[in-house]
Amino acid sequence: MLILLLLLFLLLSPPQFVISATVTTTSAGHAIPFPPFEHLNIKQSIAATKLRPPASSSNADQYTADSEITQKPISHNSTVKLHLVHRDKLAFSWRNDHRRRFESRMKRDARRVASLIRRLSGGGAAYEVSDFGSEVISGMEQGSGEYFVRIGVGSPARSQYMVIDSGSDIVWVQCQPCSQCYHQSDPVFDPADSASFSGVSCSSSVCERVENSGCHAGRCKYEVSYGDGSYTKGTLALETLTIGHTVVQNVAIGCGHMNRGMFVGAAGLLGLGGGSMSLVGQLGGQTGGAFSYCLVSRGTGSFGSLEFGRSVLPVGAAWVPLLRNSRAPSFYYLGLSGLGVGGTRVPISEDTFRLNELGDGGVVMDTGTAVTRLPAAAYVAFRDTFMAETANLPRAPGVSIFDTCYDLNGFVTVRVPTVSFFLSGGPILTLPARNFLIPVDERGTFCFAFAPSPSDLSIIGNIQQEGIQISFDGSNGYVGFGPNVC
Repeated sequence: MLILLLLLFLLLSPPQFVISATVTTTSAGHAIPFPPFEHLNIKQSIAATKLRPPASSSNADQYTADSEITQKPISHNSTVKLHLVHRDKLAFSWRNDHRRRFESRMKRDARRVASLIRRLSGGGAAYEVSDFGSEVISGMEQGSGEYFVRIGVGSPARSQYMVIDSGSDIVWVQCQPCSQCYHQSDPVFDPADSASFSGVSCSSSVCERVENSGCHAGRCKYEVSYGDGSYTKGTLALETLTIGHTVVQNVAIGCGHMNRGMFVGAAGLLGLGGGSMSLVGQLGGQTGGAFSYCLVSRGTGSFGSLEFGRSVLPVGAAWVPLLRNSRAPSFYYLGLSGLGVGGTRVPISEDTFRLNELGDGGVVMDTGTAVTRLPAAAYVAFRDTFMAETANLPRAPGVSIFDTCYDLNGFVTVRVPTVSFFLSGGPILTLPARNFLIPVDERGTFCFAFAPSPSDLSIIGNIQQEGIQISFDGSNGYVGFGPNVC
């Protein structure tokens, strides 16, 4: 009898942690087939605010040195894998004060969102030559660039940290001679030291594919401006990149001689957007337009991953169609039909998340935005439902962009309602508690990690993506959500 009672207790007891996202498939509007509540471990979450280096104690240990890179050419259906690390893990951005680090991240996030919305509205800034002398602004105070990878540039390969950005296309690095460069952790790339560097002529078809390209002394010039005032300007070139242990030749990159803004620490940016000039677009048939990433969860001390190639697409993932917007071909849109809290669908019209024929609205997946943004009416309904389900928890004043916060000081675990995205076609993505209730200081203040959008655009940010394998099948036009593989 005692054994039967013990088994019954174990079956009925709720889980203490949710360690990965859950993806289920059901008809739209049906009850969500998973528990309406889960438990968030408070002490574990607060401990995660204390930074420690991932895996190894030094950058030298984390990555292969330039002289140790074993190169092999890329081939059809190749698989290429890189470590992925959050900028806060790197030595040049460590902070002892979690609150200060958090506030800096929110400032970057607000500027990132404003940049995306400005690009969609056609209000991208144009800069004249006179702007070249502008002050270099620290990336810790402006812009985005949340996740970094390490790749080799040139021949011989020079290892460089690169920001990954799923919302832009150009691959670029800071280059010597550098008349205006921000601080980076590695020596600035010098094309004179690379045997594979080759400038692109103005008449080249590659030059014609670059927006805002120009010509000077027969060489193709490029300029990429970001909505927050950051930019990179220089010459376009073909160069060899070493990604992991795989060599990719004749990649069109920007060699930036004048750079400003949001990329401090990194050597440049690895554009992973949907355009032809992104790294994904340039690899094309070599990888089938497929790539996958898993953003490392906060406080794990481990790496995330970024992989290219069709063989990285997971079996058993929930796949939904990618949507394209001709006004923003770099962005990855997906269909979202609704939101769920505590096993109940929030009463929000599907039209709220629809990408219309004019290219307005819609839902974008973005690695550079931290906090998911929702149209104001949808956010209010979503937030109010969550607040009603957590009325038993002590409230705290709002912090930064968050208006729904809780004082969980002294708690060991708390019971919170599940939060879900209803994806078009039936799949439901249910988030771990740590992906929507996050610590904003070391005193036990936790906030609901969503915010209203200043436009009709919805953005699924990287906090909500953490610990989930997200895969893009560009050839077939799908995005997949799989299990935790970080």
